[in-house]
Amino acid sequence: MSKVIEGLYYSESHEFVRIEGEYAYVGITDYAQHQLGNVVYVDMPDVDDEVAQGEEFGAVESVKAASDLISPVTGTVVEVNEELADNPQLINEDAFSNWIIKVKVDDTEELKNLLDAKGYEAICE
Repeated sequence: MSKVIEGLYYSESHEFVRIEGEYAYVGITDYAQHQLGNVVYVDMPDVDDEVAQGEEFGAVESVKAASDLISPVTGTVVEVNEELADNPQLINEDAFSNWIIKVKVDDTEELKNLLDAKGYEAICE
């Protein structure tokens, strides 16, 4: 079983959201990185780009597949994880520590559309 962390939000497309104040750290889940295998490239948006809940914001590529990244929140990208540009395999080492984008969230009500840890575990079974 893949690692799932209590207190985070999850999307059905296997992104996680960690909320800190008005900011959301978004990355892929442990389950997603296991499914992809060795991550070789992460396509990220630029700082100041707008992202919308349910819309594509980038992609993760592995030796066996490429997967679109779907934003679980709406807002403005305030930071991208530059470490992933040079070391995309960090996602395989610890998916939850290696977020992909930091977003200033427009509407925290959208979080109600996401899953909690138990709900996410249920769709991964």
